[in-house]
Amino acid sequence: MHSCMPVAVVTGANRGLGLETAKALAQRGYRVWLTGRDASSIARATASLQAQGLDVQSALLDVADPTTIREFSERMAAEPEISALVNNAGASLQGFDAKLAATTLDNNYRGAVRVTDALWSRLAPDARIVMVSSGMGELSSFSPELRLRLLATTLNRAQIEEIAEEFVSAVARGSHARAGFPSNAYSVSKALLNAFTRVLAQQLASSARRVNAVCPGWVKTRMGGDSAPRTVEQGASGIVWAATLRESSAENGGFFRDAKAIAW
Repeated sequence: MHSCMPVAVVTGANRGLGLETAKALAQRGYRVWLTGRDASSIARATASLQAQGLDVQSALLDVADPTTIREFSERMAAEPEISALVNNAGASLQGFDAKLAATTLDNNYRGAVRVTDALWSRLAPDARIVMVSSGMGELSSFSPELRLRLLATTLNRAQIEEIAEEFVSAVARGSHARAGFPSNAYSVSKALLNAFTRVLAQQLASSARRVNAVCPGWVKTRMGGDSAPRTVEQGASGIVWAATLRESSAENGGFFRDAKAIAW
């Protein structure tokens, strides 16, 4: 019954944007895997969508825990290929120190790298990969030198990782501002995620696969707070758009809000 349905995987799908994205994809005929780091929470979210007649499944996947990522990828080996991978899981922590900076980067940037790499062999030939980013990752808050490094067409994964390590070390020394970084680990994590999107897009250029970063805007979620101007439906719509692009000439390596290109 399921073999002809496209498969989607959404990380951090137990609430907010992830849950709304999973619901919207399921409503479009995808068989959706909701994943999250809290087994009971993700199971409840999945049951709520199943009660609406949607074809969804739940699985434990903590983007900061390689063991759960490996176990999920092994589980997906028995499933049809993945047509849409939405790297939505992320953290916005209070405070600012080296430990918090390291944790934020590990979740928001490296988490997406780990999941994408682990599921790479399970992605369909024309899979769509979506990095849920943020306008806070725009490079206007970085020094001109760092902007040049992050936007370089020759940028590679090792260089992104170098910048990540430089940031955490500079925060530990209290010199991150002098080094050209903003005093916001969330902003840096999303800028690095965007850089990874651009590097991956170059790798995919000769294939039918596509990867794009999406800013959902400031959305009313537990992370966004009650004063946010956008609903989860509005925020998820751009994510769903990027996950369901079907044209062979579809956008690749871009940064979008509401399906419109925005500046890095």
